[in-house]
Amino acid sequence: MTGLPRPLPRHRRVLVSGAGIAGPALAFWLHRHGFDVTVVEKAGAVRGGGYPVDVRGTAVEVVRRMGLLPQLRRAHISTRRITFLSTDGSPVAALRPEALVGGTRDDLEVPRGELTALLHDAVRDDVAFVFDDSVAALDDRPDHVEVTFRSGARREFDLVVGADGLHSHTRHLAFGPEEPFHHYLGHCFAGFTLPNHLGLAHEGLVWNAPGRSAVLYAVGAGEHVHGFLDFARPEPPFAAFRSPGAQRELVAETFRDRQWEVPRLVAAMRCADDLFFDVVSQIRMPRWSAGRVALVGDAAYAPSFLTGQGTSLALVGAYLLAGELAAHPGHREAFAAYERLARPFVTADQDLVGEGDAALFPRTEEALRRRDETLRTLSALPADTPRPAHSALVLPAYGEYGKVAGAGAG
Repeated sequence: MTGLPRPLPRHRRVLVSGAGIAGPALAFWLHRHGFDVTVVEKAGAVRGGGYPVDVRGTAVEVVRRMGLLPQLRRAHISTRRITFLSTDGSPVAALRPEALVGGTRDDLEVPRGELTALLHDAVRDDVAFVFDDSVAALDDRPDHVEVTFRSGARREFDLVVGADGLHSHTRHLAFGPEEPFHHYLGHCFAGFTLPNHLGLAHEGLVWNAPGRSAVLYAVGAGEHVHGFLDFARPEPPFAAFRSPGAQRELVAETFRDRQWEVPRLVAAMRCADDLFFDVVSQIRMPRWSAGRVALVGDAAYAPSFLTGQGTSLALVGAYLLAGELAAHPGHREAFAAYERLARPFVTADQDLVGEGDAALFPRTEEALRRRDETLRTLSALPADTPRPAHSALVLPAYGEYGKVAGAGAG
């Protein structure tokens, strides 16, 4: 009997909330293991556009196992250099991205919209996608979860997984308010697109003043570039979150500098139709499941963009959660195994945040001076500078309906 597959798990009907990166990746692997999956997304369609994201280390192996590595290789941006500028706009150092964030030639940088489209295309014919709707209420019962949707529909599922980002509504419903889990890292940022008037190609420019940074990032040689304005702030600006106008005024007031391209960036921010404003934060939780509800990706363990590991953690977490649900007959054992495997990897990557903060966003004149000295030495580093945290997990190998090989740490 050893050659027969394990019986299907009892918890087969799964609702995944969120169709960004973690959600479709989880749906892909759950379907592969024989689950009946529904993905609900509050937006009207898969969201395109967005800033570039990184797929590094262990996550590269996940996309290889999904069969998506060739497409992602073709979408790879291949940024040539990041140039850091002083407050007066003069160059400090020009670096390969790997020297700054760590990485190897096997790592990927791709437009976020292309990754989400590929993930959706890989699973759209196998699972049910419900757009323009969201979870309004959860009733977690002993043998199922009754879900009420914003549309008024009600359905029963064996399990619910929140993959709905940093400010997860699923997490709020299952675990309570965000505040106990939200670790603010002292920065806010605004992201938007603007015309590529400098003719940048496959490169980024980073301007710094104490506590403030302005970035222009060209993923190719197109007519538009990504703009970012980041600033230190002791407390999150809660009032601004309720008003896009207040967000624009807060950023404009903070960046009154007349140096470099800052005035042009502020003007573009004021009229941008794709402005995204948020805080730089992490989500740290003592557990990632409650009853029949679990979390994955940023909803459970957002590391912040300072680490560059948000996408990688989402992909790896989705793979592990689906595999452990297939490998265990009960959801409690599966959720515990998922956390046991993923938490050391998550913690190692979240702990990278101090390094990123020091490199990108110095808050004082002295910190900026030390940062610039460090950047000049980094420019001599080789192209491949692997960071152990990116590959700190060796993926288990999961067979159909169950685990066929063990896991380890590398």
